Amino acid sequence: MYQTMREDCDKIVRAAIQKVKPDEAVKRALSGKEFAGKVILVAIGKAGWQMAKAAVDVLGSRIDDGIVITKYDHVLAPIPGIECCEAGHPVPDENSFEATGKAMKLVDDLKPEDTVLFLVSGGGSALFEKPLIPGEELQDITSQMLACGANIVEMNTIRKRLSSVKGGRFAQLAAPAHVEAVILSDIVGDPLDMIASGPACPDSASRADALAIIQKYGLKLSDQAMALMDIETPKSLDNVTTQITGSVRELCSAAAEVCVELGYEPVLLSDQLGCVAREAGSFMGSILRTHYDSGKNLAFIAGGETIVNITGKGLGGRNQELAFAAADLIDGLEGTAVFSVGSDGTDGPTDAAGGYVDGSTAGELRELGLKVFDVLQDNDSYHALQKTGGLIMTGPTGTNVNDVAVALLKAK
Repeated sequence: MYQTMREDCDKIVRAAIQKVKPDEAVKRALSGKEFAGKVILVAIGKAGWQMAKAAVDVLGSRIDDGIVITKYDHVLAPIPGIECCEAGHPVPDENSFEATGKAMKLVDDLKPEDTVLFLVSGGGSALFEKPLIPGEELQDITSQMLACGANIVEMNTIRKRLSSVKGGRFAQLAAPAHVEAVILSDIVGDPLDMIASGPACPDSASRADALAIIQKYGLKLSDQAMALMDIETPKSLDNVTTQITGSVRELCSAAAEVCVELGYEPVLLSDQLGCVAREAGSFMGSILRTHYDSGKNLAFIAGGETIVNITGKGLGGRNQELAFAAADLIDGLEGTAVFSVGSDGTDGPTDAAGGYVDGSTAGELRELGLKVFDVLQDNDSYHALQKTGGLIMTGPTGTNVNDVAVALLKAK
């Protein structure tokens, strides 16, 4: 492993994530806000604790009651006056359902002068859920969609119709109170109705869209679940105000700033990456091959959220698989590296935030009797990267604005 390249990777990851943490963004969103009646705080998603803590720092005792629903191990400390709950992600569990039921009770019987301060971040689709079908079936449908490679928009289109709170239904439950939504976007293009499956946003997807997705992937749904596909979600809401406080575009910009500080010329390839992870990794590697003799220090940046087609029984996540897929393309090329990281600090069902490879990785694997192709076929990038020191570990970061992948080229 080329140590200086890895050091540059770690600096870029740390600094870029630090710049997109939600604390200051939430404080800006609430600055100058005045509330007449009760204020009920509901914070959902992987950044739920961080966003709630920032809101309490601003509003203090003005918040009458509240709840945080976030991923396991993401509650960093108690927040005075706020119940903090941890639940399942990416597949909802009984704790998701129980905590969401508590949130629904908090917004019951509110008056028109009351406000629900609704803080939303990525992961909310699994964490904020009260299903209209048995929980076991919802978990099975979610697992089916994860395994078949459905993208986040397709997944949320189905989940909205199976839920008591998604697709604008939570805002309906809160009415006649006003819902003040502050959103940290984790979906490319910032579609409000898809972030956390849009609990406080009218749903743009139709019954026909949902049925087309079921047919496309051959999803297996019970008669009860299929009947729910025929019930349209809310198409208009008059009690919601929404602000977006962060997105993947800011993450890419933050990464570019750090690259400049380290002496690289940044090139933004896209902030709307949405293809298969291993294809994105191959593309990043091929870019480095094309520019290898340029005589420049370059940093190619791509933000978004890729998908993984599961063909094996290994362990990994989309960021690890993206980075790992570049290893063969840059095999033996000094001064090259590709890394990809999830801004929330967790990549798939692992404790890693992402993965890193450089020109020495494929050779190290060969010495261990491993081939890049075979590892990818088994979706086992985690263990392969673990052997080469290529795992990126950050722990929970308190933010969630998609992923960023970077291909670094240091002039010979």
